[in-house]
Amino acid sequence: MTVRIGVEEEFHLVDVESGLLVPRAGAVLDRIRRPEFTTELQQSAVEWNSEVHTSLGALHADLARARRRLDAAASALGAAAVAAGTAPLARVTGEDITAAPRYRHMADAYRRVADEQLICSAQIHVDVPDRDTAVRAMCAVSPWLPPLLALSASSPFWLGMDTGYASWRTMVWQRWPTAGPVGCFAGAADYDAAVDGLIRTGVISDAGMVYYDVRPSTHLQTLEMRICDACPRTETVVLIAGLFRALVRDACERSAEPDADVCDGKHDWLRGAAWRAARSGLEGDLIEPVTRLPAPAPTVLRGMAERLRPALEASGDRDTVSDLLEDALAAGSVAHRLRRVAEADGLLAGVDLLVTETRGGRGRRRRPAPAVRRAVATNVGGP
Repeated sequence: MTVRIGVEEEFHLVDVESGLLVPRAGAVLDRIRRPEFTTELQQSAVEWNSEVHTSLGALHADLARARRRLDAAASALGAAAVAAGTAPLARVTGEDITAAPRYRHMADAYRRVADEQLICSAQIHVDVPDRDTAVRAMCAVSPWLPPLLALSASSPFWLGMDTGYASWRTMVWQRWPTAGPVGCFAGAADYDAAVDGLIRTGVISDAGMVYYDVRPSTHLQTLEMRICDACPRTETVVLIAGLFRALVRDACERSAEPDADVCDGKHDWLRGAAWRAARSGLEGDLIEPVTRLPAPAPTVLRGMAERLRPALEASGDRDTVSDLLEDALAAGSVAHRLRRVAEADGLLAGVDLLVTETRGGRGRRRRPAPAVRRAVATNVGGP
């Protein structure tokens, strides 16, 4: 059975000289003029929606093409795209919300939470047979999502400061009222009733504001994962997509078995597991989903890939995922690399690393002159 995949990527826009986040999405999109690129809540971010693919190779090619188009449009305006959970250098102004009714409502309703939504994610969609299967599969895949967050962790800096976390985006994201682990539901009707109940409370205004780590898509026949940071390296996105496809495939097959019991109903530990992944990335322990005990990140991820071996083989992804996983573990998390560069050469060098990797290259800018570092340092932080 062919199980198709797709990706939604969000990108920050930064000024190439100062490295600061800039609200240039409208101008960049005017230059691209392609429907797969669109706006986000903040004018400093652009979203891209991939085609639907059956192979990881085709997905990778699509990712690379999209980034080239975005880079060309941004470069013409003196900007650059950054695929990362946060942009290291940014200011909170409260004045850069995209001028659309839905976004204006969110800004008015959520105030500082919306103002500080200066974060970007990578979202993976995987085909499912139907919504009932998608809802049942959520329970089975949820324990394995924190390790995928650790793979993506790319946001150690916030408003020019080191947070001590590998994914500070996760901490910012979880302030929304529906963000975080999803609960257990008997089927689609049960899930949809719960969402309708949330809307009636006025806490959220529509189903699109259900920000669970994984959810059935509101408009596609897919299961959608939303826990991950945006990733500067396309290979990381492909790796996560391959692992998530295997998770969904395995969960759908398990849930279709007679008297299937894919979940014990105990999800209280999942938020702690996500916190652990956000704090440590690949450089510390994760919570192993079977034992629910701490274990080194490489041990957890290699064990996950081995557990998913039949599903990976069924999609033809085993060798690709195995190679990409070993490369990712050898390189370490983006957060670790970014922090190391910033400690040596300053945050501008860190921004340049993210820009370069988003473009598909490797390397970093030279240490900026002291005057440049002082100028940037006085222009980041709060309003």
